[in-house]
Amino acid sequence: MSDHAPTDPQRRRNRITLIAILLLFFGSMLIAGLLRFADIHPAATKQKGELLDPYGDLRDAHLRDLDGRPYAWAPINRIWRIVVPAPTECDDTCRRRAHDIGVVWEVLGKDAQRVDILWWCGTATCAWPQGLPAPTTLRVIAADPARARLPRVDAGGGLPVYVVDPNGFVVLRYAPDTDLAGLREDLTRLLKLQ
Repeated sequence: MSDHAPTDPQRRRNRITLIAILLLFFGSMLIAGLLRFADIHPAATKQKGELLDPYGDLRDAHLRDLDGRPYAWAPINRIWRIVVPAPTECDDTCRRRAHDIGVVWEVLGKDAQRVDILWWCGTATCAWPQGLPAPTTLRVIAADPARARLPRVDAGGGLPVYVVDPNGFVVLRYAPDTDLAGLREDLTRLLKLQ
């Protein structure tokens, strides 16, 4: 055994080192907990659309397109959906929104085939705006009472846009005046998760 007992300056230095290690460990946990419970997230991980709570549920909706063909949710295919509650008459605002949705769909590139565009009519007389190129995954959905399950669908002021997950849950909402660049960012992030 050694007869060398630690000196007072060594003890003090060891205590300070131990306290610093404990502060770093527990301090970082405390800060992370505070940020979590205050719902503060880094900008890169926060969605641009409004995260719906509770989610809308369309799983049991038996949708049909205007030709009468059923639209199946088929979660096994992992298809995301952009849902637009289309108006009866498509004015300039509606045409701009449809154009922006087409651009978002094109920008998704190779992942675009994993995103269906559901142009959901409120009446039997609506259609995708004439003169605009229709995405290949566009489905014009016939009027159905399940449309009322879209959160704040008839709030007025334009066309909201929704993102529906592969299972049929309405998870994100974009207000009528929202720039749809956020929709592209959110969809890109969601498609990478699969």
